[in-house]
Amino acid sequence: ILIVWQLCNYYYYSFIIMSTYLVAGAGGFIGGHLVKSLMSQGHNVICADVKPLQYWFQLFDENKNYSFDLKEYENCLKATKGVDYIYNMACNMGGMGFIENNKAECMLSVLINTNLLRACLINKVKKYFFSSSACVYNAKKQKEVFIPGLKEEDAYPAEPEDGYGWEKLFSERMCRHFTEDFGLETRVIRYHNVYGPMGTYDGGREKAPAALCRKIILAKMNKSNSIDVWGDGEQTRSFMFIDDCLEGTQKIFNSKLTDVYNLGSDEQVSINQMISILEEISNFKVEKKYQLDKPKGVRGRSSNNDLVKKILNWSYKIRLKDGLKMTYDWMKIEIDKHGSNISRFTKS
Repeated sequence: ILIVWQLCNYYYYSFIIMSTYLVAGAGGFIGGHLVKSLMSQGHNVICADVKPLQYWFQLFDENKNYSFDLKEYENCLKATKGVDYIYNMACNMGGMGFIENNKAECMLSVLINTNLLRACLINKVKKYFFSSSACVYNAKKQKEVFIPGLKEEDAYPAEPEDGYGWEKLFSERMCRHFTEDFGLETRVIRYHNVYGPMGTYDGGREKAPAALCRKIILAKMNKSNSIDVWGDGEQTRSFMFIDDCLEGTQKIFNSKLTDVYNLGSDEQVSINQMISILEEISNFKVEKKYQLDKPKGVRGRSSNNDLVKKILNWSYKIRLKDGLKMTYDWMKIEIDKHGSNISRFTKS
């Protein structure tokens, strides 16, 4: 009996270790952290991203690393060959300024999801993950600040963020229909503003936490007492630290859950409040110069996580102040190293 038990364990763990994952968008922020996590668990990881390798946020030479465009079907076929599981983190996106001014480019990311799903059927991939966004939610429900957390059903009737949000919502439905029509096991998560170290902090694609950290670091470095703030600073959001994102993502991926789920924090703050937190972290006060003509997005947005808490007992652990402190400290080191010039972390 002992020998049989040992053999069962051997084959079980051998199966787990021998599983091969493709991370699409591996050169990006979440993708890079995910690759590192999967490697630490003993998995074989194949990485793909449109960026040249020197601009990947995290690069691991021991992996098979493809630098090519996954909007092309032939590249998807190549990347998925011999793959058991796929995490699709790839899309053309950035902060509010980028997605408001590049709607067509954001929409073209639908080709990545489309061609990866088609390739899954050819190469017999077992399970497929699509990273969606809180930008899918109906804009009419986000007209006030400090709104109640958005529930999964609040995406319909559909009125998502123009361009980027429509691509995400359409791709969610495509995953659902590939499951219904072809039996492909899919998972979909709507992320709410993921942030943390090793991410973009300049160049126009950065999100609010990174942009504000950078502005305050540079203001302090240059002995300036003011920073530019898009809008009136009263718009609200909730933000999720990268470690919580990775834990929740893999928990949902490895579960039997097939619906679409929120993953985020319900710690909703205004941009002005976030600046106050960063002033405390940096021990530096700034004057806010409001730019009312800049893109601002919806007035308020936060995540309701009741569903994933109830079913998987998942909840975020990192409070915003603690996550911002880790992000600020990492970015301060980067800026001290590279100066105020755009670093390799900012390339699209």
